[in-house]
Amino acid sequence: MEHKLDLIKLLEYIDPAMTDYQEWLNVGMALKSEGYTASDWDSWSKRDGARYHPGECFKKWNTFEGNGITGATITQMAKDYGWEPARKVEEYELGWNDEIQGDNDYVVIDKNWIERMEIQEPSHWNPIKEITTYLETLFEASENVGYVTSTWQTDDGKYLPTKGNYDRQAGELIQQLNQSNGDIGAVLGDYNSEAGAWIRFNPLDGKGVKNENVTDYKYALVESDSMDLEKQNAILRELELPIAALVYSGKKSIHAIVKVEATNYEEYRKRVNYLYDVCKKNGLDIDNQNRNPSRLSRMPGFERNGKKQFIIDTHIGKTSWLEWEDWIEDLNDDLPDPESLTDFWDNMPDLAPPLIEGVLRQGHKMLMAGPSKAGKSFALIGLSIAIAEGSKWIGWQCTQGKVLYVNLELDRASALHRFKDVYSSLGLRPDNIANVDIWNLRGKSVPMDKLAPKLIRRAQKKNYIAVIIDPIYKVLTGDENSADQMAHFTNQFDKVATELGSSVIYCHHHSKGTQGGKKSMDRASGSGVFARDPDALIDLVELDLTEDLIKQQEASAVASIYTKTIEKENFDYFDENVGLDDQQSVPQMTIHAKNALDKARLDQINAEIDKVVEAIKNRSAWRVEGTLREYPKFAPVNMWFQYPIHKVDDTGILKDIQPESEQPTWQKNSSKKKKTSKERKQEQNEAIESAFEACTIDEVVTLESIAEFMGVTDRTVRNRIKSHGGFNIENGEVTKK
Repeated sequence: MEHKLDLIKLLEYIDPAMTDYQEWLNVGMALKSEGYTASDWDSWSKRDGARYHPGECFKKWNTFEGNGITGATITQMAKDYGWEPARKVEEYELGWNDEIQGDNDYVVIDKNWIERMEIQEPSHWNPIKEITTYLETLFEASENVGYVTSTWQTDDGKYLPTKGNYDRQAGELIQQLNQSNGDIGAVLGDYNSEAGAWIRFNPLDGKGVKNENVTDYKYALVESDSMDLEKQNAILRELELPIAALVYSGKKSIHAIVKVEATNYEEYRKRVNYLYDVCKKNGLDIDNQNRNPSRLSRMPGFERNGKKQFIIDTHIGKTSWLEWEDWIEDLNDDLPDPESLTDFWDNMPDLAPPLIEGVLRQGHKMLMAGPSKAGKSFALIGLSIAIAEGSKWIGWQCTQGKVLYVNLELDRASALHRFKDVYSSLGLRPDNIANVDIWNLRGKSVPMDKLAPKLIRRAQKKNYIAVIIDPIYKVLTGDENSADQMAHFTNQFDKVATELGSSVIYCHHHSKGTQGGKKSMDRASGSGVFARDPDALIDLVELDLTEDLIKQQEASAVASIYTKTIEKENFDYFDENVGLDDQQSVPQMTIHAKNALDKARLDQINAEIDKVVEAIKNRSAWRVEGTLREYPKFAPVNMWFQYPIHKVDDTGILKDIQPESEQPTWQKNSSKKKKTSKERKQEQNEAIESAFEACTIDEVVTLESIAEFMGVTDRTVRNRIKSHGGFNIENGEVTKK
């Protein structure tokens, strides 16, 4: 019979003495459902000598029908006890929370040249001292210790441990052992000198001996029973493992109790996997069944078939897990060796080609910073499109290529619609949309140090020339005001850029408060690392538009619409009647439109004008400044943000407008009130005259139509007409005097 997994092999990882009654039954039911025999269950059950009853398995076997328990139960139990399935990398698709293993070999020693290190048996055998030294080394006085002195024997004569004791404190045991006059059995129980004794190296809660009963994940067991003892000893020491206690098992292995110092079970598993990986790569043939934290190890101070179980050494190698891990990583870093300038002076390497001409090279990093209403996401979508199509972005030519847009904020539908909206508003044909990939991660974002390897794995074969991450606050790790923590965070962008050979572009928000009085490098929120880390910093700051400028823009747009429409649809009238000065005047062009176009077409044009005027009122103005590492500083770029795109100001109208300054509110308000009363009255008179001229298109000019045109109340119009003195109002109709 063939099985997907050999469940009998998996049972080697599961100690029946550590299972409760239901778990024991589940194993039997799982074996039957997968086609195994009652003898298989019975053979495994014999390992629990304290509870095993001959014939019991066979009696219960026939009652297992239609229980729904499958081999998956045994598989999961084996995993809980440290078993890990072998995986073929090429066939295994990583899940969201999986991490990519690095390419480090973690080789510290040359196993072919290691010199054996002899093990010295104690010259003066003192079992009490052996046991108490072990307990004092590994446990706090108040911690519960799990140990086993009783055994049972299998059919082939092998001695196996029972569940043992687990509810006595280390301090209590040490005290009683020191007062026992050498009678270990009186304290720990009599043992079989052919079998020896065992101890659990992590403290327990006093309620059981499973992984869930471990209260502190201090240590892991490293053991090899297939190597020369002296070579084991030498490799363990050469690896500088943070070993709390090194114990001879009394047979063919050394038990190294290694400091793991994990805060929880998940971290324990990761650290033990790392530990075992390093040991294996350095020639130590490790027993993989020893991974779980509640595992039994050999207890010193006892004899085993004529040989002593004793402490070889304590507190050797590095002092802590972190110190050892840092040491291993340092020895296996990927840092290049220093280079001599003379080797390259006459043969300089080629510079990376540009991604954004004059701003950013391929493979480099760029940060876009700005306030929330700057439309940063739309700008980055526009950049994605510019790279995909090989077009311009904010006036800079982009190199064409594939781009990955990592969307962390928008839902999938909104993100896709935004791309299409920006394409349409830019007037671009979607000829190269295959160059844009969107990775929608809203609701699934993880810290950047976890996201980076996942991103690299998915992008390695895509040949992206740019990866755009929007926004970074979704993946921010640590305190954004901490320089060292933000340095670690931004280093993740280096990893992505280096591994993929692509540019990494990301956006961040401004700090609170007005930004006009600050330098571009000082506007981004948090540590200065944000501004100093990227190769290019693009900063957006809002321009403070005046009411006059907005009205000027509205008037210019209205006059332009009238001019273009009349020229196109009634050229003879346009050629004979519309002068250059007229084309700059809304009142004059309104009159010309009335004369040159029929009423239906005029209504269409006015509807179009309303939309344009509304759009002008709603758009904002921005100045783009930058700090570049690879290129000279560029002149500030002024642009409009009119949903959903940014357009460079080609007219120069925004050139002299200053960003919102650091002035207090009262000072900014006072600066807006510097016009004299005479100037204000002149402006009001001119506004009334312009409105009257515009409304003559309806032949009869009413108080209501002027108020609607100016966007004010009828009462305000009446007061301004009275102040003007050049108009009459009768029955709501306005006429010139």
